[in-house]
Amino acid sequence: MKMNKNRIQWLALMGMVGLIFYFLHVILGEISYPGYNPLSQAVSDLTAATAPSREIASAYSTVYAFFTVAACTLLCVFYQGRVNKVFRLGIYLFAVMEWTSAIGYTLFSLSDSGYAGTSQDVMHMVVTAFVVLLSIVSMVLIAVGCFKSKVHKQFGILTMAVLGLMALGSIATGIVPVGYFGIAERLSVYSVVIYSAALSLFTFRYPI
Repeated sequence: MKMNKNRIQWLALMGMVGLIFYFLHVILGEISYPGYNPLSQAVSDLTAATAPSREIASAYSTVYAFFTVAACTLLCVFYQGRVNKVFRLGIYLFAVMEWTSAIGYTLFSLSDSGYAGTSQDVMHMVVTAFVVLLSIVSMVLIAVGCFKSKVHKQFGILTMAVLGLMALGSIATGIVPVGYFGIAERLSVYSVVIYSAALSLFTFRYPI
């Protein structure tokens, strides 16, 4: 049994691999998109139907989604009977969020850079709303679970800090000048992406 647990912890590090592919999708996507402005444009523009970077950005984004979803699914298995019920519920909802993100954004990428208002774009925004809601609820539960366990209090603090950055980014997207929309959006998106990898690392270091 101990060997199985260790194996899951090693496999959970796929979340760290996913992080690498996420930023490769951003970096290579920007390189492949002439005129792309990261200060004002969203990351989603890189995989829009008409984006010149769609092919390469989508390829790396798909690999990122695979590794991240796999890692989060393994977390659900690993934490059965561990920490406490509140923490586990948070982990389960976080995994649901990652599945929603992976499937939803694959099916409903933007039809064009920005927001063209098509049914495809509307569904993209619906997916985003669900992802944000699930992210907030799951991270709050994970943080509360960490504080209840006492020994994981530091990770609870990290979780709340990341949640604060995500919320700040989400709020900022609605108030910053259009020319800086990309910065605010990245603050929110990158927070969740990096936190997914942090969960994988936390699981790998978890004492058994």
